[in-house]
Order: sequence, then structure tokens, then C-alpha cells
Amino acid sequence: MDKRELFDAFDTFSQSLMETLAEVEALKKQVQDLVEQNTAYRLENDKLRERLDHLTQTDDSEKVSKVTTGRRENLENIYDDGFHICTSFYGQRRENDEGCAFCMELLYRE
Repeated sequence: MDKRELFDAFDTFSQSLMETLAEVEALKKQVQDLVEQNTAYRLENDKLRERLDHLTQTDDSEKVSKVTTGRRENLENIYDDGFHICTSFYGQRRENDEGCAFCMELLYRE
């Protein structure tokens, strides 16, 4: 194998790697979009459940406590999935799953 064939082989291999990287990036973007869409559906579902609970709610204080606990759990699930729940960045993905003081305040306030 001479130098020219070797360089051509490396060039072909490099092109193949670049195409694969582009495909991986496209798949990554699709997964991120799906996760965001899933979160939006989850939020909509939670709002619909809250509305249903509100319509069928009795004056039982235990039920009110369950609704409040359910809301907090839903917010915790969304936050654990890597999304902001605070009003400043609501629905945006948290970079590297770093903590957000605003989100934490919403989750743990009394």
C-alpha cells in the first residue's frame, strides 16, 4: 500500500466518522425534543388531573392534602428529569443537571 492509498483510506475513514457523528447529533436532538415534548404532555396531564380533582372535589381536608402532595411529587419528577420548574426558566433543560436555587425554593417551601 503506497502513501496515496493510505491517505485516501484515512480520508474515507474520516468522512465516515463525520457522517456518523452527524447522525448521532441528529438522534440526540430528536431524543431531547421527545423528552421536552414528554414533559409538556406530563404537565398538561397534571393540569387536567388537577382540574378533574377540582370538579369532583369534596370539602374533605384529606383530599386537599393529597392534591398538594401530588403536585409536589409531579414537580419533583419533572425536576428530576432535568428540567426547570421555576418561573424564570420553566420547562428549559438544566445544564448538566445542575441545581437551581429557584427550583429548590419552589419544591421545599412550606
